Amino acid sequence: MTGLVLVAGVGLGGTAIATADPEQSRVAQQAHAEPAAPGTPCSAAVRACVDLETRQAWLVRDGRVADGPFPVTTGGEGKATPVGHSFRVYRKEADHRSGEYPGPDGRPARMPWSVFFADGGIAFHGGDLSRESAGCVKLRTRDARRFFETLQVGDKVQVVNGSVERRHRAEGRGHL
Repeated sequence: MTGLVLVAGVGLGGTAIATADPEQSRVAQQAHAEPAAPGTPCSAAVRACVDLETRQAWLVRDGRVADGPFPVTTGGEGKATPVGHSFRVYRKEADHRSGEYPGPDGRPARMPWSVFFADGGIAFHGGDLSRESAGCVKLRTRDARRFFETLQVGDKVQVVNGSVERRHRAEGRGHL
């Protein structure tokens, strides 16, 4: 039987950090032991990196920044963008419309150049950066297209709080 253990704490700046299970902690420890992609708070092994604190994202190739930083908007209160070290792109849709959230006009919200990477329909997509998302990582439409054209199904994505990640990486290096 698999149980769910929720451990919550408060990181720098009041950011809540939660780990759903010991496996996630192990994955995070492994990520912290890997070298970071220079200029990002993420592992060099990823293809896309998001820093929730600075509201920036990068595309990474061969352990180095290939493009970015890009400005992003993420989830608002009650709809936070999930933090994780082992997300994978699982679907891409050039002209997706939300089945769950309406746009400003009341119709299903447009989510152009969607690249889905986390449970619950969490994706990179184009949109208005002045409005918080419902958990997705919103980019300017031209930047979302770049993510769509670059990322492939199976590519690794990390979403982190940069200052917490840098601290954990410094503490975790060589401890595995």
